[in-house]
Formats: sequence, structure tokens, C-alpha cells
Amino acid sequence: MGDIQRRSSCCCRILNKYPGYPGFKGYLTKLSEVAERNSPVEEASTYAELWMGTHPSGPSVVAATGEPLSDHLTHNADCLGEEERKVFGTELPFLFKVLSVAKALSIQAHPAKKHAEELHASRPDLYKDPNHKPEMVTAWLGPFEALCGFRPTAEIKFFLQEIDELAGVVGKVACEELAKAESESEEREALRGCFSALMNSSEESVASALEQFQQRIPSLSAEKKESLVCGLFTRIAADYPGDVGCWSVYFMNYVVLQEGESMFLEPNVLHAYIFGDCLECMACSDNVVRGGLTPKFKDIDTLCSMLDYQPGPVERFRMRWTDVDEYYQSCSPPVPDFAMGRLTLPASAAASDYYTLPRRSNASILLVLRGRAETRDGRELDFAQVLFLAAGQELTMRVKGDQDLVLYQAFANV
Repeated sequence: MGDIQRRSSCCCRILNKYPGYPGFKGYLTKLSEVAERNSPVEEASTYAELWMGTHPSGPSVVAATGEPLSDHLTHNADCLGEEERKVFGTELPFLFKVLSVAKALSIQAHPAKKHAEELHASRPDLYKDPNHKPEMVTAWLGPFEALCGFRPTAEIKFFLQEIDELAGVVGKVACEELAKAESESEEREALRGCFSALMNSSEESVASALEQFQQRIPSLSAEKKESLVCGLFTRIAADYPGDVGCWSVYFMNYVVLQEGESMFLEPNVLHAYIFGDCLECMACSDNVVRGGLTPKFKDIDTLCSMLDYQPGPVERFRMRWTDVDEYYQSCSPPVPDFAMGRLTLPASAAASDYYTLPRRSNASILLVLRGRAETRDGRELDFAQVLFLAAGQELTMRVKGDQDLVLYQAFANV
């Protein structure tokens, strides 16, 4: 891949540590193995995220020189490609992450672009940048659990009818409005009323109702426990006792992504990650509006006012990957900020067979998630290595060893 200054290829090196954040300790997670290749890992520390990009909260560094990637792009703007520069200037428009979720992350949504600008202008201490944050999540290593978007209205009505404790917190008037809603617009407004009433309930009433329901669960039949998703509710309530977010399982779709499956979240879509390892690609932002399952600041008024209250099944959020060739697939969300590609190069390929990654007219970041390879010019690619490829730069490689090579690539969708 050559000299960094002349050919714009580099290893990106970042590690974000959040003490107390719901990741895993030290070497108990594959994320720590990825992180250790890019920055020192301490066994006693908690690791939840690895960031790859130029966001100031977790900027990547050129391994060979120690230069921030953002500075390198400023000094070598041509490596971004003409179309990317036209739309985004010299800023890398996407942020690429590896996440390891040990317990439910916060109930949250991300603001649209204009709203993000307003939030940043009025409260820069809470909302650190003026950008939107649409994002795509892809399961890695196995099943990945999440809550995403509002359930079909019939399901929410069922839960409100069957769980007196939940209905009591939401309130009789709000429940009745949802029960009698007929048109789509009426359902959305009634759902807004129910969810807002829940989120604005007093901590005392929420905690009391949660305790009462938890005490009642053991007496329910196995069939009733299953229909009321008591297993999921109990898991979350055990980690967040008394938190209003525990009730969110009865408003939000529960989804399990299998390894390699993806979903896309537009701005204003309510969601929470529950458990597992995943890759995330998003617009370059860290704006999060939280409402529960977190010790961090909960901006309830902002959250309830901004949400997309369209109910429906979780399938609407799933993304499809398209075959580009025998080994490479791509996935393009409906935003210009980012798209993704992935390569699965089998170890069974003949040792002499080289594969050339599809050449792109814009810059990209690559992460090796499995296996090893050798490039045509003799460089080694190994697990957890992170590379930056300039626009138009060619990468030709062949598998080494008896393990398939799997790498993911993030790039602007222009």
C-alpha cells in the first residue's frame, strides 16, 4: 500500500473507553481483541466501542506517523475523490464503529439534520455537533438483539389490556384514546399520547408499577409469560431497576439480527441495543437524545416531540445486501453520508488467486474481521487491521492460511 503521504493508505488507530458503560471487561470480548490491535487494552477496564473515522470524540490516527486522519485529509484532499469533496468538503462524512453490548443501551433516537443544528446551537454541552446521525447496524459473531421502532398498534393495545400495571402508568385517558383510534393518523397521535404519558410519569409511580408486575410474573402461566415477553422484560428490569425504559419492550419491536444481517435507522426512530456484537456505520455525529435505561441525562421533552410514531413490524428497518461479484457485497442506505461493502474471500481459493477489491471513486475505511491475506505488493493483512484507502486506490490480495478472509468497508454513498 506504500508510503502514507504519497499513496494515502494507513492504519487507523482508535479506542474509546467508557468506565461503567455496558460493555465487557478486558479480554472477555472480541472487541477487546480488535481494540488491542489498535491501542493498549487494560484487563480491568470496560470496553464497549471502537471508533474509526475523524469525529473529534474518537479520532483515528495514522499509525505510521501519528498524524490525525482529519489532518491528513485536510492536507491531501484529493484522496477523498471529487464527488465526495463536492458534497462534504474535506470532512470524512461517516463514522465506522465496532460495538460490544453487554446489557441494554439507552432508549434513544437521533435528530434530523436541521434539528441537530438547533440542538447544538442551544445546548452544545449536550449535543456536541450539528450533524444528523442516521445509522446502519450489522450483527457480527452471532445474534444481535435490539429494540427498534414502535410495534404494530394491535400489539401495543394487547399489552395495555393485559398488563394493568403498565396501563396504570400510561393512564386511562391515553389508553382509551389508543383503543378507539381507527385511522393511521389517529393511531399515531394516540401512540404519541401513550408514550409521552409513560415517559413523563413520576419516578415513584413507574418504580412501584414495575415492582408490582415483577412480583406478579412468577404466578403467570408459561403461555402468558411468553405472550407478554416476560423473559425480555425481566432481563432488562434486572439491569435497570425502577427505570421507565423497562416498559419500552411493550412499545418497541424486538428484533434479533443473525450474523451478517443489517438494519437501517433513520433520524427520529426510537431504538435500543440489547445484547451482542455488531458493526455500526453512521453519519459523522455523536448526537443522542436519550429517554431511559441510562444513568446519563434523559431529555424526555425533546425525545417525545421528535419521534417518528409510525407503528409497524420491524421488517421495515431491515436492509438487503447486493452481490457485486462472487465474493463482494454492498449495502446502500438512502442517505449520501455512508454505505458499506463486505468481502468474504474463501480459504479454498487457490493460493495463486489474487482478488482485487472493487475500485471506488471516494475514500473508504476497511476493517479485517476474520482471516489473513497478503497484498500483491507483499504487505500482510491480519485480523483487526484497519486501513484507509484513497479514492481510486487499488487493493489486490490473496488469502493466507486456512481461514476465510472477511473484511468490511465503509465509504460515502456518493
